[in-house]
Amino acid sequence: MSSARTTTNHETIRKWVERHKGHPAMVRTGNSGGVLRIDFDEPGGNDDDRLERVSWEEFFRVFDESDVAFLHGEGDSRFNKFVEKESADR
Repeated sequence: MSSARTTTNHETIRKWVERHKGHPAMVRTGNSGGVLRIDFDEPGGNDDDRLERVSWEEFFRVFDESDVAFLHGEGDSRFNKFVEKESADR
């Protein structure tokens, strides 16, 4: 089983997402925010029609306001989720 790491570093997150052919995205929940997600290109992309790709600027604004960290798999794993900031390695 592969391991996972957490981070709050914007550049680390951006590099991981781009290396895995993903894009910053959200499921909107209101006027100024939403649930953060990563939208991956095919194959195995997301099939949630509520998913909206957003700019990195907007993504990281919501990320910082939400006070979360990014948990991600290592190597080729696309595993990822957003977790409470206290668990971040930074």
